[in-house]
Amino acid sequence: MSPYVITILISSLGIGTTLTFASSHWLLAWMGLEINTLAIIPLMAQQHHPRAVEAATKYFLTQATAAAMILFASTTDAWTSGQWNITQISHPISTATIMLALALKIGLAPTHFWLPEVLQGLDLTTGLILSTWQKLAPFALIYQIAPNTNPTLLTALGVTSALVGGWGGLNQTQLRKILAYSSIAHLGWMIIILHFMPSLTLLNLSIYILMTSTMFLVAKTLSATKINTLASTWTKTPILPALAMLTLLSLGGLPPLTGFMPKWLILQELTKQEFPLMATMMAMSALLSLFFYLRLCYTMSLTIPPNTNNSTSPWRFKPNQTTPTTTMLIASISMLPITPAIMALTS
Repeated sequence: MSPYVITILISSLGIGTTLTFASSHWLLAWMGLEINTLAIIPLMAQQHHPRAVEAATKYFLTQATAAAMILFASTTDAWTSGQWNITQISHPISTATIMLALALKIGLAPTHFWLPEVLQGLDLTTGLILSTWQKLAPFALIYQIAPNTNPTLLTALGVTSALVGGWGGLNQTQLRKILAYSSIAHLGWMIIILHFMPSLTLLNLSIYILMTSTMFLVAKTLSATKINTLASTWTKTPILPALAMLTLLSLGGLPPLTGFMPKWLILQELTKQEFPLMATMMAMSALLSLFFYLRLCYTMSLTIPPNTNNSTSPWRFKPNQTTPTTTMLIASISMLPITPAIMALTS
């Protein structure tokens, strides 16, 4: 693909997200979402591979469905209330419809079925954009309409996503599908706390983007797309698999790593709000996710592939070009000590 075309598409992704961030009118926000969708589809299909075309088609159909639901519900609310302001949406059916449409856009369960299949058909760079940047614009709208949304709906979406994200990743062997179910589970943690403490949702989203970006960049550096290819990654660059293992444990929420911070604060807030059963269910769902993260760690660090000759390891002869990835890796595992400052800011 021409560099000029790629520049236009990447710029359109930025413009679409910025337009949705800056708008208070439903039509402008809808336009930003559509610009985002139309900009990423050529990036998805640029490989000219049947799986890539299939992924782009599935993504287009789901995003078009969600956009139609948003347009219909916002028009209905404007018809009944006489205004198009995002934060002043009042009709309960319109609010629930828009929330479900936005859940479909970002891949929250039970509207998550498209996400693992689409992500599996993409290359790692486009998958990184889909898993991080494409979540921002819908999440901005979810954040704004959450105070007017039925808390039971948000709770149901959050618990279902955390459980589905944990169960779904257990029997996967493809890294991109595992990261897709990891994304679904993390989105569930963000939604569950959104009604009680929105600042924790933003914290969780920021840390999720950092850790997910790190894992995609590591997978791209190591050219790894399946679990069984991870066993030989230490011959390419020894330091990356070791740090990536810590990032996977951070994604699972193990202390004293960065990923423990949002889970700790969310469980603490749910307990303060007198929802001990919900907190217990979320903690148990985190154990499901932790299981498949541990599978990846075991493959990367405790298995040795056959016929590997240490003396011809490629890393001995290639210059280290992984400095940005290593920097993100260190940030992904070492930010827990700033938790008191985060708590002061969010309280």
